[in-house]
Amino acid sequence: MGLSELLGTYGQNYLNGLLATWSMTAVSFVFVMVLAVAVTVMRVCPFGPLRVVGDLYVQIFRNIPGVALLILIAYALPDLKIVLDWRTCVIATTILLGSAFGSENFMSGINTIGVGQVEAARSLGLSFTKILRRIVIPQALRTTVLPMTNLLIAVMLTTALGSQVPLNPQELTGVVSYVNTRATGGILAFLVSAVGYVGTAFVISLVGNRIDKRVRILR
Repeated sequence: MGLSELLGTYGQNYLNGLLATWSMTAVSFVFVMVLAVAVTVMRVCPFGPLRVVGDLYVQIFRNIPGVALLILIAYALPDLKIVLDWRTCVIATTILLGSAFGSENFMSGINTIGVGQVEAARSLGLSFTKILRRIVIPQALRTTVLPMTNLLIAVMLTTALGSQVPLNPQELTGVVSYVNTRATGGILAFLVSAVGYVGTAFVISLVGNRIDKRVRILR
């Protein structure tokens, strides 16, 4: 099957798959950022048990294979009377994995903040919450634009786990399986899908670099 025939027959499937990938990536990344910040706050808070929980969260979800986590969410949770649709299972898996790595990025950003700034804030009587909100988190966000850009690309690629469960519409990797079970798409079917991933990642990188140049903290 040639490229023109492949796109003529399954072009709409690829378009739907690309849109589904973008949609899951956007939804996942919003929650990844929120959860990553929350976990990072737990890891730096003065309350010891919360620090343990935050560190344990990162160690667990940073080191568990994505497919294994997806299987647990999709097939084990129903035994606990928690039933999620397939799309939600993929998004939940992506969020749990991405937020663990996102927390590590934030920790790296926090480590770039001078101790003197925190000590000065304490001397002014600012509480831990205000120090985080006004000093630590804003600077950590600005210094981790590029790592978070890479994380966004990783989140997009992680949504390919959707090919392991019956999504409708299918994401890009799932479209390849759909095509190859109905025709001889071969390597060309994978290449078309890869172009969608590479093109999206390229745009994300350009936007991330521009944002970084605008908000970067010069030291």
